Amino acid sequence: MGAAADIALAQGLERVTLRAVAERLSVRPGLITHYFPVAEDLVAEAFRRAAAVERERFFPTDGAPIERLRRFLVHVDSGASMNLAQLWLNARHLARFSASLVAVLEEQDALDRSRLVDIIRDGVAAGEFATGDAVAAGIRILLAVDGTGSYANSGEAMWDPTRRRFAAEVAEWALGLRAGALSSSLSTQR
Repeated sequence: MGAAADIALAQGLERVTLRAVAERLSVRPGLITHYFPVAEDLVAEAFRRAAAVERERFFPTDGAPIERLRRFLVHVDSGASMNLAQLWLNARHLARFSASLVAVLEEQDALDRSRLVDIIRDGVAAGEFATGDAVAAGIRILLAVDGTGSYANSGEAMWDPTRRRFAAEVAEWALGLRAGALSSSLSTQR
Protein backbone atom coordinates (compact mmCIF):
# COMPACT_ATOMS: atom_id res chain seq x y z
CA MET A 1 0.00 0.00 0.00
CA GLY A 2 2.98 2.27 0.32
CA ALA A 3 3.20 2.58 -3.47
CA ALA A 4 -0.45 3.57 -3.74
CA ALA A 5 -0.10 6.08 -0.90
CA ASP A 6 2.97 7.61 -2.57
CA ILE A 7 1.05 8.02 -5.82
CA ALA A 8 -1.89 9.56 -3.95
CA LEU A 9 0.28 12.12 -2.17
CA ALA A 10 2.33 13.05 -5.22
CA GLN A 11 -0.27 12.92 -7.99
CA GLY A 12 -3.75 12.66 -6.48
CA LEU A 13 -6.19 9.87 -5.84
CA GLU A 14 -7.35 9.81 -9.46
CA ARG A 15 -3.88 8.54 -10.39
CA VAL A 16 -4.14 5.57 -8.02
CA THR A 17 -5.03 2.85 -10.49
CA LEU A 18 -4.39 -0.87 -10.57
CA ARG A 19 -2.00 -0.33 -13.49
CA ALA A 20 -0.12 2.57 -11.85
CA VAL A 21 0.41 0.66 -8.61
CA ALA A 22 1.45 -2.48 -10.49
CA GLU A 23 3.97 -0.49 -12.55
CA ARG A 24 5.41 1.12 -9.44
CA LEU A 25 5.84 -2.34 -7.87
CA SER A 26 7.00 -3.98 -11.10
CA VAL A 27 4.26 -6.59 -10.95
CA ARG A 28 1.31 -7.50 -13.14
CA PRO A 29 -1.98 -5.64 -12.51
CA GLY A 30 -3.62 -9.00 -11.79
CA LEU A 31 -1.66 -9.25 -8.56
CA ILE A 32 -3.08 -5.93 -7.37
CA THR A 33 -6.56 -7.03 -8.47
CA HIS A 34 -6.17 -10.15 -6.34
CA TYR A 35 -5.95 -7.98 -3.22
CA PHE A 36 -8.22 -5.17 -4.45
CA PRO A 37 -10.85 -6.54 -6.84
CA VAL A 38 -12.60 -3.16 -6.77
CA ALA A 39 -10.46 -0.16 -7.77
CA GLU A 40 -12.50 2.07 -5.43
CA ASP A 41 -11.19 0.05 -2.48
CA LEU A 42 -7.60 0.52 -3.67
CA VAL A 43 -8.14 4.29 -3.75
CA ALA A 44 -9.68 4.29 -0.26
CA GLU A 45 -6.83 2.20 1.10
CA ALA A 46 -4.26 4.48 -0.54
CA PHE A 47 -5.85 7.44 1.25
CA ARG A 48 -5.93 5.55 4.56
CA ARG A 49 -2.26 4.70 4.31
CA ALA A 50 -1.15 8.17 3.23
CA ALA A 51 -3.17 9.82 6.03
CA ALA A 52 -1.76 7.41 8.62
CA VAL A 53 1.85 7.97 7.56
CA GLU A 54 1.40 11.73 7.51
CA ARG A 55 -0.35 11.69 10.90
CA GLU A 56 2.83 10.39 12.49
CA ARG A 57 4.73 13.39 11.10
CA PHE A 58 1.90 15.82 11.77
CA PHE A 59 1.15 15.13 15.44
CA PRO A 60 4.23 14.92 17.67
CA THR A 61 3.94 12.65 20.70
CA ASP A 62 6.87 13.92 22.76
CA GLY A 63 7.38 17.14 24.68
CA ALA A 64 5.17 19.55 26.57
CA PRO A 65 1.63 19.89 25.18
CA ILE A 66 2.10 23.51 24.08
CA GLU A 67 5.29 22.54 22.23
CA ARG A 68 3.54 19.58 20.57
CA LEU A 69 0.75 21.90 19.45
CA ARG A 70 3.27 24.51 18.27
CA ARG A 71 5.12 21.87 16.19
CA PHE A 72 1.80 20.75 14.69
CA LEU A 73 1.00 24.35 13.72
CA VAL A 74 4.50 24.99 12.35
CA HIS A 75 4.05 21.89 10.20
CA VAL A 76 0.82 23.41 8.83
CA ASP A 77 2.28 26.91 8.44
CA SER A 78 5.53 25.86 6.77
CA GLY A 79 3.83 24.16 3.86
CA ALA A 80 5.18 20.75 4.92
CA SER A 81 1.60 19.51 4.95
CA MET A 82 0.72 20.87 1.49
CA ASN A 83 0.55 17.43 -0.15
CA LEU A 84 -1.63 16.21 2.69
CA ALA A 85 -3.96 19.23 2.39
CA GLN A 86 -4.29 18.56 -1.33
CA LEU A 87 -4.92 14.88 -0.67
CA TRP A 88 -7.72 15.65 1.83
CA LEU A 89 -9.33 18.08 -0.63
CA ASN A 90 -9.08 15.42 -3.31
CA ALA A 91 -10.53 12.71 -1.07
CA ARG A 92 -13.43 14.89 0.10
CA HIS A 93 -14.29 15.63 -3.52
CA LEU A 94 -14.10 12.01 -4.67
CA ALA A 95 -16.05 10.80 -1.62
CA ARG A 96 -19.19 12.15 -3.28
CA PHE A 97 -18.92 9.11 -5.54
CA SER A 98 -17.47 6.49 -3.18
CA ALA A 99 -19.04 5.09 -0.04
CA SER A 100 -15.79 3.30 0.86
CA LEU A 101 -13.87 6.58 0.66
CA VAL A 102 -16.48 8.28 2.88
CA ALA A 103 -15.92 5.60 5.52
CA VAL A 104 -12.14 6.00 5.38
CA LEU A 105 -12.43 9.81 5.54
CA GLU A 106 -14.57 9.56 8.66
CA GLU A 107 -12.16 7.07 10.23
CA GLN A 108 -9.07 9.17 9.49
CA ASP A 109 -10.77 12.38 10.62
CA ALA A 110 -11.64 10.71 13.94
CA LEU A 111 -8.04 9.53 14.38
CA ASP A 112 -6.64 13.01 13.69
CA ARG A 113 -9.18 14.58 16.04
CA SER A 114 -8.29 12.05 18.75
CA ARG A 115 -4.58 12.87 18.41
CA LEU A 116 -5.23 16.60 18.70
CA VAL A 117 -7.71 16.20 21.57
CA ASP A 118 -5.08 14.16 23.45
CA ILE A 119 -2.63 17.06 23.12
CA ILE A 120 -5.29 19.48 24.34
CA ARG A 121 -6.29 17.31 27.29
CA ASP A 122 -2.64 16.93 28.25
CA GLY A 123 -2.30 20.72 28.05
CA VAL A 124 -5.35 21.28 30.23
CA ALA A 125 -4.00 18.80 32.79
CA ALA A 126 -0.63 20.57 32.75
CA GLY A 127 -2.28 23.99 33.18
CA GLU A 128 -1.06 25.17 29.75
CA PHE A 129 -4.50 25.41 28.11
CA ALA A 130 -7.76 26.77 29.49
CA THR A 131 -10.71 25.08 27.86
CA GLY A 132 -13.62 23.24 29.36
CA ASP A 133 -14.22 21.23 26.20
CA ALA A 134 -11.14 19.68 24.61
CA VAL A 135 -13.18 18.01 21.86
CA ALA A 136 -14.82 21.28 20.77
CA ALA A 137 -11.45 23.06 20.85
CA GLY A 138 -9.91 20.29 18.74
CA ILE A 139 -12.72 20.46 16.19
CA ARG A 140 -12.35 24.24 15.93
CA ILE A 141 -8.61 23.95 15.36
CA LEU A 142 -9.03 21.23 12.73
CA LEU A 143 -11.70 23.30 10.98
CA ALA A 144 -9.22 26.18 10.85
CA VAL A 145 -6.54 23.85 9.46
CA ASP A 146 -9.00 22.52 6.88
CA GLY A 147 -10.11 26.04 6.00
CA THR A 148 -6.52 27.08 5.44
CA GLY A 149 -5.85 23.86 3.54
CA SER A 150 -8.75 24.58 1.20
CA TYR A 151 -6.39 27.08 -0.48
CA ALA A 152 -3.77 24.40 -1.15
CA ASN A 153 -4.44 24.55 -4.88
CA SER A 154 -4.56 28.35 -5.03
CA GLY A 155 -0.93 29.19 -5.62
CA GLU A 156 0.24 32.37 -3.95
CA ALA A 157 -3.04 32.87 -2.04
CA MET A 158 -1.99 30.01 0.23
CA TRP A 159 1.04 31.96 1.40
CA ASP A 160 -0.76 35.09 2.59
CA PRO A 161 0.34 35.55 6.25
CA THR A 162 -3.25 36.04 7.42
CA ARG A 163 -4.28 32.66 6.04
CA ARG A 164 -1.13 30.95 7.25
CA ARG A 165 -1.56 32.14 10.84
CA PHE A 166 -5.29 31.52 10.97
CA ALA A 167 -5.10 28.02 12.47
CA ALA A 168 -2.67 29.20 15.18
CA GLU A 169 -4.86 32.19 16.00
CA VAL A 170 -7.93 29.95 16.26
CA ALA A 171 -5.95 27.59 18.51
CA GLU A 172 -4.99 30.52 20.77
CA TRP A 173 -8.64 31.56 21.02
CA ALA A 174 -9.98 28.01 21.50
CA LEU A 175 -7.44 27.19 24.20
CA GLY A 176 -7.58 30.44 26.14
CA LEU A 177 -4.02 31.45 25.24
CA ARG A 178 -2.85 35.04 24.89
CA ALA A 179 -2.76 36.40 21.35
CA GLY A 180 0.57 35.52 19.77
CA ALA A 181 1.33 32.61 22.12
CA LEU A 182 1.41 30.28 19.12
CA SER A 183 1.12 32.49 16.06
CA SER A 184 4.12 34.67 16.87
CA SER A 185 6.45 31.69 16.51
CA LEU A 186 5.33 31.05 12.94
CA SER A 187 7.43 32.19 10.04
CA THR A 188 6.47 35.39 8.26
CA GLN A 189 8.11 34.26 5.06
CA ARG A 190 7.52 31.40 2.73
